[in-house]
Amino acid sequence: MTHSTPPWRRTPLALAAIATLAALSSPLAMAQSASPVSPATQVAQITTLPPVEIIGSTPLPGVGVPKNQVPANVQTARSVDIDKSHATDLSGFMNRRLGSVNINEVQNNPFQPDVNYRGFTASPLLGTPQGLSVYVDGVRMNQPFGDVVSWDLIPRAAISGITLMPGSNPLFGLNTLGGSLSVVTKDGISNPGSSVQITAGSHKRGSIEFESGGSLPTGLNWYVTGNRFHERGWRDASPTDVGQLFGKLGWKSADTQVWLSAAVADNDMTGNGLQEQRLLAADRSSIYTSPDNTKNRSLMLNLAGTHHITDSLSFSGNAYYRNIRTSTLNGDVNDDSLDQSVYQLSAAEQTALTAAGYTGFPTSGANASNTPFPKWRCIGQALLNDEPAEKCTGVINTTSTRQRNYGLQGQLNWEGDLAGRKNLFVAGAAVDISRVHFRQGSELGYINADHSVTGVGAFGDGGVTGGDVDGEPYDTRVDLSGRTRTWSLFATDTLALNPQTHLTLSGRYNRTTVKNRDAIIPGGGPGSLDGDNTFRRFNPAIGITFAATPSLNFYGGYNEGSRAPSAIELGCADPENPCKLPNSFAGDPPLKQVVTRTIEAGVRGGTPGEFAWNLGVFRADNRDDILFVADNQAGFGYFKNFGKTRRQGVEAGVNTRVANVNIGANYTYLDATYRSTETVDGSSNSSNDAAQDGLPGVEGTIQIKPGDRIPLIPKHIFKLYADYDINAAWSVGLDMTAIGGSFARGNENNQHQPDGTYYLGSGRSGGYAVFNLSADYKPTKALKFFAQINNLFDRKYNTASQLGATAFDANGNFQARPFPVNSEGDRPLQNSTFYSPGAPRTFIVGVKYAFGD
Repeated sequence: MTHSTPPWRRTPLALAAIATLAALSSPLAMAQSASPVSPATQVAQITTLPPVEIIGSTPLPGVGVPKNQVPANVQTARSVDIDKSHATDLSGFMNRRLGSVNINEVQNNPFQPDVNYRGFTASPLLGTPQGLSVYVDGVRMNQPFGDVVSWDLIPRAAISGITLMPGSNPLFGLNTLGGSLSVVTKDGISNPGSSVQITAGSHKRGSIEFESGGSLPTGLNWYVTGNRFHERGWRDASPTDVGQLFGKLGWKSADTQVWLSAAVADNDMTGNGLQEQRLLAADRSSIYTSPDNTKNRSLMLNLAGTHHITDSLSFSGNAYYRNIRTSTLNGDVNDDSLDQSVYQLSAAEQTALTAAGYTGFPTSGANASNTPFPKWRCIGQALLNDEPAEKCTGVINTTSTRQRNYGLQGQLNWEGDLAGRKNLFVAGAAVDISRVHFRQGSELGYINADHSVTGVGAFGDGGVTGGDVDGEPYDTRVDLSGRTRTWSLFATDTLALNPQTHLTLSGRYNRTTVKNRDAIIPGGGPGSLDGDNTFRRFNPAIGITFAATPSLNFYGGYNEGSRAPSAIELGCADPENPCKLPNSFAGDPPLKQVVTRTIEAGVRGGTPGEFAWNLGVFRADNRDDILFVADNQAGFGYFKNFGKTRRQGVEAGVNTRVANVNIGANYTYLDATYRSTETVDGSSNSSNDAAQDGLPGVEGTIQIKPGDRIPLIPKHIFKLYADYDINAAWSVGLDMTAIGGSFARGNENNQHQPDGTYYLGSGRSGGYAVFNLSADYKPTKALKFFAQINNLFDRKYNTASQLGATAFDANGNFQARPFPVNSEGDRPLQNSTFYSPGAPRTFIVGVKYAFGD
């Protein structure tokens, strides 16, 4: 059977972006023409309306609805928008052009940012509360281990279009608390021809990229792209190498489209994280400790397709497999040494050093003033196998994670009349299975003058070589296997109540089981990570849109989403046994799953391709939010359920094209607060209970009250951009991103005040505005030259901050026992504010040559 308009022509391929409610997403829809994000697509509309952009109903390819029938203000962008921005990767583009989006460069690596949208985060870092789901061609990119998102595994060149959907739309599955990002990749039909691109820039940056696509009259089509990226990094000891390859082989007929895609990546990234405020003021390229290296090797296979059964009924589905290997190597401060005597050798240590052939060590008089980087006690204690975990100033933490993730999804799509009214109904099911094997170890060492760490052969192996800590064997080993299985049923229905009004009802039922098995202490009981947990929930959604005129549209909706705790969160939830993420776990009580309830409403209007505007409000309430309560800047802490948090605000956006100039602006007011009372660790916060009792610099707790702002979330986000096509050959672009200030992690009660002695720094990051300038010159159709200046005015700014005990003085020398013993016999530490600095002004130039299209 053949049909004049098959579904793969009527719906953008897997433009998985919103289906039912959610709410106003961002201030501005990025699409700048009346055509859909996926080229050459027309979609069956529920009512007769002017052609508008089509938004997919689920992460799978299938039918979609016109954008003005979606009860949320989604944002979209095409590959041409991303290319024109010259962003290094997808996250960089989102930060510069999408409303309500900002990034925290906690790792200070261009491929490892925290991407925040409406105060919810998709991050590659374990310990960050994850609240966004990310899909590529219908495959969920949130990894089983911690729901993290590795942005370096999404090749920018392969992207055909993106859709950012706001709210907790249940159709996009678990972890869709604040929104969902759907990425559609290119194919040979829409992207014929080949090209090669070479770029070079500041900090010894260089990359080469190619792509090629085509098709045959038989329906066979293909597309392939690859790139190799290298840079030295603008901070000390921070090189990065990224290699990505993506290919897609497809076939289509009048009724059917099938494709198989493969993506591989081999990435070696170093990002040395936050720096103490005084050291950062002295040298913004300096690092706290090194190295901080992550290696990702990934393979993803995805078989997907659509089939038109009748004129009104179609099927779409996919089957996928992912294999990710991640290893980390982190040189850190050993916090257990900060209150110890680490300078003067004991007689036993001197004897051990002499017997081992060491010379040149001090026999007396060693102290902080003449020994800025102590090492001899560490080496001596390692030889004695006594207490190196207390006398060694540094530690090298290593991890190895292997994740295998596979699953099936399928859905039926029906378009027709229901009681004489146009109706779109989608129903489907999915199963996702993952297996994770995580191993961790550590080696004690000493910190050098360049803040690197040298190991001494004393390992956290349960006392065999690492000795004891407070009489207990020093043991940081983890050997954990986890298995997660999620079954889901979902459905959505969009009904035309009349030609102007559309009602959408949706729902999804998820059942998740998480099984952890401990290879070191098996069988359960004290200290064991063994555990079986089951989480289940039905999440509903409802939304409505009303087109008062063809250029004025109102919408509103309510939706619910949830996230089940991951293996790492279930293994690190005990405040009595804080974890060094991702370096240690403890057997803990189970956590509850997070539930988000979002309500939003707004109005939008304009003429597609010429002028667009939007204004809306939203409120998202989280129950049992899983928060990582930080113990210090090095990453110690624990997961816990927090009663209630809220993220609410106002979004506005406008975009217009005047002659050859495209201008846009987005503004977000974001109020992110705690709504419950809670007591958490606040040892580095000047307002902790111990400091209030006259004992500053020691361990203490702080009280969070309803209304306290959540750290790292700014109140204001403002973006401007303008693209000017001077003539057929020349074009220039300018954009500005302005981000308001935010409180530091560790300052959850917003009460920290520096005293200049025990507590340094304000406990917050200041606001900033960054400008970027670009220029393109295209002398021929095939040849293009381009240049980009990021941070045009070389603004010194910080994107994140955290409170923690500092191991160094203002000169960068190691300091232990900075203060005398207090009245309780404790050794106070000096605490400071640590910042994640933004990149300085950078220059990038490049050339691209296209041929064979």
